[in-house]
Formats: sequence, structure tokens, C-alpha cells
Amino acid sequence: MSKQINKLAALILFMLFTFTTNTFSQHLSVNDLSVEHLTNPLSVDNPRPRFSWKIISSLKDTRQINYQIRLSNTFGGKSLWSVSRADDQSVLVPYDGPELSSKTRYYWQVRVKDNHGNTSPWSPVQYFQTGLKPADWTAKWITIGGMDSALASPLFRKAFDLEKKIQSAMIFVTAKGLYEAHINGKRVGNQYLTPGWTSYRDHIQYQVYDVTGSLKKGPNAISVFLGDGWYKGRIGFEYQQKFYGDTRALLLQLEIKYTDGTIETINTDESWKSCSGPILASNIYDGETYDARLEMPGWTDAGYRENTSWKSVRILERGREKLVGMSGPPVTKHEEFKVVKIFKTPKGETVVDFGQNLVGWVMLRAKGPSGTKITLSHAEVLDKAGNFYTDNLRTAKQQNNYILKGTDEQIFEPHFTFQGFRYVKIEGYPGELRPDDLTAVALYSNMNTTGKFTTSNVLLNKLQHNIEWGQKGNFVDVPTDCPQRDERLGWTGDAQAFAKTAAYNMDVSGFFTKWMKDVKADQLPNGSIPFVVPNVLSAGDNGSAGWADVATIIPWDMYVSYGDKGILEAQYESMKKWVDYVSSVTKNDLWNSGFHFGDWLFYRPDDDNDGRAAVTDKYMIAQTFYAHSTQLLINAAKVLEKNDDVAKYSSLLEHIKAAYVNEYMTPNGKLVSSTQTAYVLALQFDMLPENLRQQAAERLVKNVRDYGNHLTTGFLGTPYLCHVLSRFGHEDAAYDLLMQENYPSWLYPVKMGATTIWERWDGIKPDGSFQTISMNSFNHYAYGAIGDWMYRNIAGINPVPDQPGYKSVLISPRPGGGLTSASGELETVYGRIKSSWTIADGIFKLDVTIPANTSATIVLPKSNKKDMVGSGTYHFEYKY
Repeated sequence: MSKQINKLAALILFMLFTFTTNTFSQHLSVNDLSVEHLTNPLSVDNPRPRFSWKIISSLKDTRQINYQIRLSNTFGGKSLWSVSRADDQSVLVPYDGPELSSKTRYYWQVRVKDNHGNTSPWSPVQYFQTGLKPADWTAKWITIGGMDSALASPLFRKAFDLEKKIQSAMIFVTAKGLYEAHINGKRVGNQYLTPGWTSYRDHIQYQVYDVTGSLKKGPNAISVFLGDGWYKGRIGFEYQQKFYGDTRALLLQLEIKYTDGTIETINTDESWKSCSGPILASNIYDGETYDARLEMPGWTDAGYRENTSWKSVRILERGREKLVGMSGPPVTKHEEFKVVKIFKTPKGETVVDFGQNLVGWVMLRAKGPSGTKITLSHAEVLDKAGNFYTDNLRTAKQQNNYILKGTDEQIFEPHFTFQGFRYVKIEGYPGELRPDDLTAVALYSNMNTTGKFTTSNVLLNKLQHNIEWGQKGNFVDVPTDCPQRDERLGWTGDAQAFAKTAAYNMDVSGFFTKWMKDVKADQLPNGSIPFVVPNVLSAGDNGSAGWADVATIIPWDMYVSYGDKGILEAQYESMKKWVDYVSSVTKNDLWNSGFHFGDWLFYRPDDDNDGRAAVTDKYMIAQTFYAHSTQLLINAAKVLEKNDDVAKYSSLLEHIKAAYVNEYMTPNGKLVSSTQTAYVLALQFDMLPENLRQQAAERLVKNVRDYGNHLTTGFLGTPYLCHVLSRFGHEDAAYDLLMQENYPSWLYPVKMGATTIWERWDGIKPDGSFQTISMNSFNHYAYGAIGDWMYRNIAGINPVPDQPGYKSVLISPRPGGGLTSASGELETVYGRIKSSWTIADGIFKLDVTIPANTSATIVLPKSNKKDMVGSGTYHFEYKY
């Protein structure tokens, strides 16, 4: 009996232990696993891929103290590599096991232990696939049989039989131009504008798709459209075409693994056939023309019989460009917009309003007699009289044409172009045009939304909305200046000015990692950086201060935002080459030569007889950015432990600042250009002796007041203006600028009905007329850089550079501007940070959420209180 009691007691103790263990493990879990910033990527080129995960805990002050990773080349199979480390690192943990095979899928899991004694369950299984090495490519580049001189998009096709049971199938594909692939009548993937835009002469991306479910035993077919895209089509200025090449080409490799372990490969080669099709012309700037009468029903299906119009293809010799996997997100479809209204303009034109300036295209439903031509023209705004306005597009047609075949109703959308628009003019539509006949689709890189920002002020909320849509519309594979006119280029100055704000709104880690490879690739041998990247301009279009400094600014900003040391390692030599280039053209440590854009689009009244135009000496600006890039290079060298470079460039920085003071500042601290931008850059980059900085800030405030609480800054001064005012104790002046509703200001376009950020402070003037026709985009994100200040100072969410990726965060809201509430959220690489405050009846309330495995310093406004906290949710409340 006593033995039975002992057994029963032991069983109860075991059950209690098991229950307790399981209960505690429920406090801890891991999710949101990624490899190289991507979820389940299929073309990882890094031989030491880096793993990241987020920790979920219901307990406060939770820190990871150990992680375990296991990796296998089969789902649920034996581990090829397993590691357990006493470490708090949960972001970008590098693989250090045996060499990984190319084009191989690996499965991985992670579990962690925390400082409370809990162990998480193993995470759900995730995977990644390694990319192809050059020797793995057995496919050949193919193109049409003769010269590729037609505007029409060529079609390519290969029929084949599969005789065994399929276990898996992967397709690797890229193009010179743009492609759209189909297997057995089904579109391959949900990506658009593939293979994306890169510095094609250096590298072209390829995409990988799992097409196991699209193939079948027996007859199969692969079919592909090609378009001009950026490769062959019109890009840049003055009708420039064929910049990268005059021949569109396809490279495709389908690898099929059978259940018996054998592998079959279907490659692009001499056996493929080509034909012209219904896409008569397709161009990034001008749009697409599609003739449905030329469709070949079933040509993407396995059972289609090719007629004599299908010709043999030609093999194109391989170029010197590298083929690389995807390191950034693909372009995909996103929000859809219904018609707000259909109306007739004073000119009698039929126009559709979608209510939002967006980038993408319109899906059109139509049925009519054969040969009916429907034309869709796209515009951002209406003119003063309410008519359709496209003069600001310059030579870009931005027009899609559809020619009906006269049978059943069809839905049309373009394949190899995109438009920037809110309004669409419809010509030639047969019958009555109904709202359900049109749907606008937003197209942009597939970046996760990470930030949310709202306040008690409706106009500020609309400003945030406009900033977000400016980013969406211009982050279409590369960070373009504008998405509508005959430009749409990766202007480096715009990108660096907006990068911090971009990283609040969306996850741009992969987006900028991909683009910075192009910056490095297009960097000149002497170290100078082009105005635009990918570079499609002339040989001398490079080296402008504030534009070329993208080489140092974005790598550092991405490191701070995402804790990615890898981007510093990858870009370090490029950063160094840029600073060394500037040093090579200086005289007595002064950068006072060469072309510079200066403070682009600064405030300048139309008839300036009183010297009110805010002109800042361009060489003065150049010197400040020379110092800034040098400082960022020093920062990167410290992180990478390049101590010799730290010493070398620290000495250089002292000389740069001394030369600035000697050349551009009077003994009592006045700058030779007495503009807002001059003082902002001098203070932001610490160009002045410490004892003269406060008086310089006061001069800046006086300037702001002299202009009636209006800003006068352009592209280079605007991102830092409110930051400098806040830093030196002039929060009131910063808020006065932000809340200003009259031109020039951030809220003026909002009050004028803007739904995105404008290129100019007064793109539409108070009387309804337009600014300079030749340069007046209504979707131009650069001035949206104020978003960075709004997140940091209003919501109070600040990164800590020496604890990058928000491993530690500073929560320090600074209420002002009459706001009674504000809320900010940021999904970081560790998890979600929240900061939300209200002021009511003299009581200030702040609610803060800090993710697991991080810490925070919370500084309360109008209080000497400073709290150091771990993860968890916190509430503060006091008289204000």
C-alpha cells in the first residue's frame, strides 16, 4: 500500500512539474522568423545566411539568454547543423555550419530560453533556398530569330512531356527586359515588373518560383511574354532608349525532381519557339497598347498547336553581367481603389476620379465591337477650371490603349508599365461607363507596414497619410523621385533625405540593401557617385553634395534602424571611396569645386526684390556634407573595428570643420549665408565650436520668425530643420513650422487637397494655378522627411545608435502645437514598440509597450523623471 502511495505521489509530482513547465513555456514563444530580412526566401546568395526571430513573452523584463537553432535539408529530417549559444542575439545571427549546397532548400527552427527560466517551444519550421552559382546555370539566353527591332512584345513557348510522378519543381528565370511567365495556362507567381531594375551591366536579378502544383504528368507548356522595360525601353531624358541593350532576351531553367529521386531540367535553348502577340507596344513612360484581336487562345496551355507564325529562336551569347538572387522585396499588387465618381469636364471629356494619387494601373472591364479602341490617359490633378491636366508629365504619354476583339466581355490591365495618377480620362468606351467597370490597383515593392502615427490634429494625420503614399508610389523596386513624368529615376539625394522616415513607415531593410548594391556597382572608378542609381545619365552627372553622400548616409541609417552590420560590411569600401574622392578634389580641406544641386527647390518668391529668396552657398553646403560623410565613415569604422581608419578620418574631420569655420563663419558666429538651411546643416553636423552653437540656433529661430513661422528650406535643409530646433531647446518653433497652414509649409498642400507629398511647396498656388510646368510632380516624397521628426518627437520613438535595431529605445515624447494626443507604433526587428499619450484636464498620460529582448529609457516631458525599463507595458500619469 505504501509503495502505491509513493507511486501515486511521484506521479502527482511529475504531473505538477510537467504542468508547471508547460505553463511557464506558454509565457514564451518565438515567431516572425526571417533569413536575410526575408520570409522563406528562395535565392539566398550569402554563404553564411543570417537568421532572425522575434520573442513573445507575457512577462515583463524578458531577455533571451540562450538560443538553439537546428537546420536540415529535409522537412523534419536529421539536423545538418545544430547550435546552442548563451547569447541574447536574436537578429541576423550568422550561420556557421558546414558549407551549404547551391540551389538547395534548407529547413530551420529556433527556440530560446529567457531570464525567467522559461524555454520556448520550437518555432514552426521555416525554410530558405540557396541561390545558383554560375556553374549551375545550364540554360541559354534566347531571343527572337531576327533583329529585335519591333515595338511588340515577343512571346516564347516550350512544350514538353513529363513521364514520371513529380515530387517538386522549381523554376529559375530572368530576362533582359521584363518578363511574365505562365505554366499550363497559369501565371507564375504574383510578382510584377520582373526581374526588377538593377545596374544591369553589373548584375541582373533572377527569380525563383515553386511550380510543383502547376505541372502534371503528361503534356506541359511554359509560355513567356517579354517587354522592353528599363533595359531596352525609353528611360532617362531626351527620348533615350536601348540604354542597356537593343535585344530582349529570356533565360529560364525549370528543374523537376521526381519521386524516384531523378531530376529533369527544361532549359531555354534552340528548341523553343517565338512569335509576336497582342502587346503592340509597352513602355515605362508611355504606357501599353494591347490588341485583343491578336490574341492566340490557349497559347499558354499544354494542348496548344503552334502554327507557322511560330519561329525558331536565336541564342544570345552570355554577357559579363552577374546573375544574382533577390535581396529585396518584389513588386506586387496591393490596395485596390473603387471609382469615387465619373464626370464630364468643362471640355466635355469623360474622367474618372479614384480619390487617391497612387502608382499602378487601372483594370478595365469592357465589351464591344471588334476594332473598338479604348484609351486610358492618366493624370494626378485637374487644372483650375476642372479639366484633365497632363502638362506636368512633359513627354510621357502615360496612356494605355486596348483594342477589343468583339466577343465576350474582357478585363484588361497592362503588363510592363505603370502609371502615377488619381484621375483617368476614358476615350472610346463602348456604351455606358459604370463605376464597376474600373478598378485602380496600387503597385509597389512588397514591404511590410511597420509604422503607425496618429494625433488629435486631422491635418497632421492627413500629412502622415500623404507621406506614406508618397513612399508607396515611389518605392517601385528603386527609390524614384517621381512615378509619372518622363523621369522616374533613382535620384540619390531624394533617397538619402527620406531614408529615416521610410524606415519608420515600412520595412525597407531589404529594399535598401538591394538598391545600395546598385549604388556600389555604379560608383565611378574615382569614387564619385552618380546623381541617379541605376545610372542612366551622362558621364559627368555625378558628385553632387547631398546626393552622392547617399553612399554613407543610407548604410548608416539602415544599420541604426535594423541592426544590420552586414550592410556596413558590404558598403564600407564604397563609403570610403566616396570620402576619399571628395578629399582628392578639395583645396586646403575645402570642397569648393564641381557642380552641386545645393538646397534644391528652396523658397524663392516669384519677384524677389528684397533678398527674401533663401539662397545658401552651394560650397558651404558641400563642406557640411563632406563632414557628415566623414563622420558616418568613422562611425562605420568603429562598428567594424577598423581602428586605423578611425584615427585617419577623425583627424581629417577636424581639418574639415576647421576649414569650414575659417571660410564660412565670422568671429562672432554669423554664417556667410544667413539662411535656415545654412544654420540647420551647420548645427546638425556639429560644424561650429560648441560655445557658438546656441547663438547659431537663436539666429535660426529669428530667421524662422522673420519669415512668419514659415520654412524656407529645400531638399537638403528640410529633413533636419525641426530636429535642430528641438535639439537646441526650441520645440515651440519646430511645432510652429509643422502646424503652419500657409505656403510654404507641410500643411499647405494638405489643405489644397493633396493625397501625396508634392515636389514643390506650392505645386498648386493659392489661386489654383500651377508652378513651373516642366518640374511639378505631385508625388515626390523628399519633403515627407518630416515624418522622422514626427515619430521621434511627437510620438517619442527614438533609436539609440549604439544599440542599433532598437535593441534599446528612447521613449521621449515632446507634446506641443496644441496637440492633446498622439500615438505611434513601430514594428522593429525585435517586435512592436508603442508610445501613446494624452493630455486632458491638466493630466498627462503615457502608455508604452516595449518588446521582449529589448530595453528602454523613458523620459517624461516637463519632468525630471527618467525610467530605465525592460520589456513590457507601462503606464505613466501625472499633472502636466
